[in-house]
Amino acid sequence: MGYHEAPSGWWREFVAELPARTAKLAVVRADGAPHVAPVWVDLDGDDIVFMTAADTIKGKALLRDPRVSLCFDDERPPFAFATIAGTVTLSTDPADLLYWATRIGGRYMGAEEAEAYGRRNAVPPEMVVRVHVTRVVAKVDVAD
Repeated sequence: MGYHEAPSGWWREFVAELPARTAKLAVVRADGAPHVAPVWVDLDGDDIVFMTAADTIKGKALLRDPRVSLCFDDERPPFAFATIAGTVTLSTDPADLLYWATRIGGRYMGAEEAEAYGRRNAVPPEMVVRVHVTRVVAKVDVAD
């Protein structure tokens, strides 16, 4: 009985599964308080990529401190999760914004909506956030 360590690299498949899971992003506010918010994500090799605006709580926190944690979970029995820590790099390059906004929008809303989401979200003050993964804790069969 009890959960099991997920196989090495399993987290990539878990994050990439469709329908896409929304990640829960954790950052630290300027006053030291924690902040958690949902984000749409995609993978680029071993990096996790998402977007946020520079003027949001998330964006301001990322501009101040590049450390983040993300949590992905499967809420269906027997349950599974991956928590991922990393550091971020940020981009406001227009081509980067359009590429990732389109790709991420298509992942969550479907290919037919990808271009519309890309055009809508690839504008300032949006930023592409690339998480360079430093630590993964992944468990499967939590309820077994």
